[in-house]
Amino acid sequence: MSKQPSPVIRPARPDDRDSVEAVVHAAYSIYVDRIGKPPGPMLDNYTARIADGSVSVVEDRTGNIAGIIVIIPYSDHLLLDNVAVRPEYQGQGFGRVLIEFAEREAEKLGYSRIRLYTHEMMTENIDLYRRIVFVESGRVQQDGYDRVFMAKDLESKRPG
Repeated sequence: MSKQPSPVIRPARPDDRDSVEAVVHAAYSIYVDRIGKPPGPMLDNYTARIADGSVSVVEDRTGNIAGIIVIIPYSDHLLLDNVAVRPEYQGQGFGRVLIEFAEREAEKLGYSRIRLYTHEMMTENIDLYRRIVFVESGRVQQDGYDRVFMAKDLESKRPG
């Protein structure tokens, strides 16, 4: 039995914009009622994000975009700005593959820390990030959202 090919992660291209936005809207629409407005990622300018090289996509084995990641380098950390996976692909490891990609990119760029934030009402996300060794570093109301800030020291993921 042959092993299935690994998902392909590649930089998003300008012609991916509609697909990127569709992934984000599909992934985050469940939170609109819960938080009372569209989550921040639904309002992002993906034309600009793609142009500045911040967006990568993960494709399934047939070339369909299953998820996206937005990572932004800062002076002392890499910001995992957005991870979104289409609902029909959730639970299949695409999110994990994207987060591992962010960790590899951070290490390539010389960072020892990844930071992220999520809305405090997105409790599933907070639980997930805690399971993969992100530690809460604060809660702040920012841009009209109640955000939970988290960080992961990359050295801490290695045994020994």
